[in-house]
Amino acid sequence: MSKRDDASILPANPPHGEPKLGYLPVADIPHKPRVTDTDPKAARRAERQVAGMFILSMLLVVLFVVAFVTIDVTTVIYVPVLGEVGASNLALGLTFGGAVFLIGAGAIQWAKKLMPDVEVVQERHNMTSPKDDTEEAAATYERGKEESGFARYPIIRRTLIGALALFPIPLIVMLRDLWQTPAGANPVEILSSTSWRDGERIVPDIGHNTGENVPGIRPEEIPVGGLVSALPMSIKDLKDDVVANMRDRGKSAIILVRMDPEEIRSQQGEGWDYQGILAYSKICTHVGCPIALYEHRTHHLLCPCHQSTFDLADSGDVIFGPAARRMPQLPIRVDGEGYLVAASDFEEPVGPSFWERG
Repeated sequence: MSKRDDASILPANPPHGEPKLGYLPVADIPHKPRVTDTDPKAARRAERQVAGMFILSMLLVVLFVVAFVTIDVTTVIYVPVLGEVGASNLALGLTFGGAVFLIGAGAIQWAKKLMPDVEVVQERHNMTSPKDDTEEAAATYERGKEESGFARYPIIRRTLIGALALFPIPLIVMLRDLWQTPAGANPVEILSSTSWRDGERIVPDIGHNTGENVPGIRPEEIPVGGLVSALPMSIKDLKDDVVANMRDRGKSAIILVRMDPEEIRSQQGEGWDYQGILAYSKICTHVGCPIALYEHRTHHLLCPCHQSTFDLADSGDVIFGPAARRMPQLPIRVDGEGYLVAASDFEEPVGPSFWERG
């Protein structure tokens, strides 16, 4: 149902002294019927078009589930212009996006072709609601329900209900991606340890080729107030295994910050720094967002997701925000060649807490 612009319901003559711009008389515009208003065959054709869109939406949801289960996440295909893309991501995006689009397109086609198309003038009224406002609103709702044809077009009604009923299925299926446990593995054990070991060299996080041709990080390369995102050198051994590489990055990512040793008030272990260089997990303990917003004058680390703030000069303790646990600290030292290395793994679990983790 369409309405005239606000200008068409303004008074023909504006108040004294005001310009006439925007004030137009209410014209008695004759209604021009659409083809579907006069031709029953056109109306039935439009009905089938709308129902067809809803049916296609349901089919795309089914294809989404099939693609999710059958396409390996490491499969890559070549697409002109885009280059190499993940086959799984492409299939899931096209099917789910198409399902959402067809529901919206069907609803628009329904409104344009089959719902009443008359000009209605909405008179202005005082801001104070009348006493019978509730009854009037209920009557308007009933009239709108009747005019929409929801009860008059059973095929559209049923296919729409079917499309909307299947629509949440991809959202439920995707919950499986929240955790994929290898056969026989314990989630608690996997998430309670990282790749850091005594003597594991620290290398800068420079993308997919982290560790390639980079011998490590020397203490003198980090100035006071500086921050470096880093990973264990062993990450380079997993560059061809996408899943293991991403899982290792998610657990083992750290930040190195340097401050005046006299400004360090406390640490999670005695002597865990090296000449004022501290290593902390990069994964927020609230919901797991990566953090690299560091204020070197206050030594505060801010999570960009929900503003949890940690004091790196005081054991990484929480000073603001929803996080309930401090940022785990990684003990570090230098090896015989003068490069920074880990002294052990984290002694506290990294990342957000969950119900199975104490």
